[in-house]
Amino acid sequence: MNTPANTPASHAMKLLLLSNSSAPGRTYLDHARDAIAAHLTGVDELLFVPYALADHDGYTAKVAAFMDELGIRVRGAHTADDPRTLVEAAQAVFIGGGNSFRLLKSLQERGLVEAVAARVRAGVPYMGSSAGTNMACPTLRTTNDMPIVQPASFASLGLVPFQINPHYLDPSPDSAHMGETREERLEQFLEENDVPVLGLREGTWLRRDGDTLTLDGVPSGARLFRAGAEPVEHTPGADLSELLATEPRFDSRTA
Repeated sequence: MNTPANTPASHAMKLLLLSNSSAPGRTYLDHARDAIAAHLTGVDELLFVPYALADHDGYTAKVAAFMDELGIRVRGAHTADDPRTLVEAAQAVFIGGGNSFRLLKSLQERGLVEAVAARVRAGVPYMGSSAGTNMACPTLRTTNDMPIVQPASFASLGLVPFQINPHYLDPSPDSAHMGETREERLEQFLEENDVPVLGLREGTWLRRDGDTLTLDGVPSGARLFRAGAEPVEHTPGADLSELLATEPRFDSRTA
């Protein structure tokens, strides 16, 4: 497991963790434009990590088009033979969404799990969306994605000590779907692991500034799950800093 997110080094961390990158009727990342601009204040060039999708060039170009409107240049991590050199020089890092299993496997193979985590703990701003938000957790175990590849382990960056479920969907009483709801799947996770899980609904995000963690975005907010307790609703503006003191306890058989 990576260095816990509540160590002294965590006081410098600046995180923006988006549930989603696209919203209905809006262009890419536009729903969070103001939050992104504030998070990247003073940044001239952003390092984008595109490994969650297969088309690295196309994905990087999409991010670059948005960031250009903020006056920020974008460099794709895939453009270097050893992307760790780009991480070491990065002013800020953005890991985009896609398939979390493919993303984590790619980060592991390139030595980027440790490299990115170290730079972010040193104070380099980190931004994640969807799978990139999953990567900020201790593990990817609360992703919604299909395991299309097998990473070496489930351990991810560990920038926060709790789990996140991006794109959280509430149960629909009118749905004909007969499989487990998202709530049921997270309850199953908590039968095996004792660590909070924050279900981030579409259009919401978390902002971490050192030891302060705040929920923001659309009014529907987020739903917090804990083992042995009823889920708790949180609305934008909620102070969730207590989650940063979490000591995650996972089933070690699947670390």
